Formats: sequence, C-alpha cells, structure tokens
Amino acid sequence: MELTNEEKIAILNQHIKNIVVNKYNIHVAIVAEEAANPVDQNKINALNNQMSAEQSKYDALMVEYSSLAEQA
Repeated sequence: MELTNEEKIAILNQHIKNIVVNKYNIHVAIVAEEAANPVDQNKINALNNQMSAEQSKYDALMVEYSSLAEQA
C-alpha cells in the first residue's frame, strides 16, 4: 500500500501548519522579549535562530508540496 498524492499533500499541509504555528509562537516570544527591561539580546538572538530554522523547514516542505502538486 502506498499513500496517494492527496494523502501526502494532506500530511504535508499539517506539517506546514505546525511550522507556521511555531513561527508565530517564536514571533510572539520575540515581541515579548523586546518589551522586557532590560532586553536580553542573547534570548532574542536564540529566538531569531529558531525562526531561521523553522523557515528552512518551511521552505523544504514547500518544495516537496510543489513537487506533489505538479504530479496531481
């Protein structure tokens, strides 16, 4: 048994949604940290690194999504 393209796309969509949620959570954490007094630049840098990692995952999954969508 193999997954259909539609099933694969549905799985990808869920993963993409999770990444989008993670990115927003990181964004909110950055906003909150920037409002702190004093601002901890190390925390902001770490959060920005997390954001970059999530963006890389998102980009990779979008390539896979495009590939599957072309096959549909």
